[in-house]
Amino acid sequence: MYSIGQKIKNLRLQKGLTQEELGERTDLSKGYISQLEREISSPSIETLFHLLEVLGISPKDFFDEDTLNQKVVYGEEDVTTYADEEQGYHVTWLIPESNEKEMEPVLLTLAPGGAFKTYEPSGAETFVYVLAGNVTLTLGRQSFVAKQGETLYYKASEIHQLRNESTQETKVLVTATDSYL
Repeated sequence: MYSIGQKIKNLRLQKGLTQEELGERTDLSKGYISQLEREISSPSIETLFHLLEVLGISPKDFFDEDTLNQKVVYGEEDVTTYADEEQGYHVTWLIPESNEKEMEPVLLTLAPGGAFKTYEPSGAETFVYVLAGNVTLTLGRQSFVAKQGETLYYKASEIHQLRNESTQETKVLVTATDSYL
């Protein structure tokens, strides 16, 4: 169970705010924010509600312990799969609703000669770890090949696609920010 001060600090950090920035947005001093977070001071109800408004959370959600119980471990029952036999790929979304989150981890299996979708340029950053086989990344006019145990990491700033140009099945773990997949 978190204290009010710890909850305020966690929310502030989730929003990427410094104590000084939160203080400026709430007309409170950096020192007072620090005292609240360290449980040296307690806010009035009015001050607490103003802090919560600035931090983007309702008082109900702030005090509801269930909102703090995020799911951390995901199993087979949580995955979603899709196969495109014609293009030669099978994709498994490892986290439900991952397209609503900041990262989208998937397990991608490419048949020999298989290719995943071609994506338009975006602001996404993409991490690809090769679990088995070889994968070819076409990024704009360049191609990069990674084999088992190697990693590709790139900004998706040009048209890009993952392909398996080998004669064996390829498995890769792909994690992308933004809305890559």
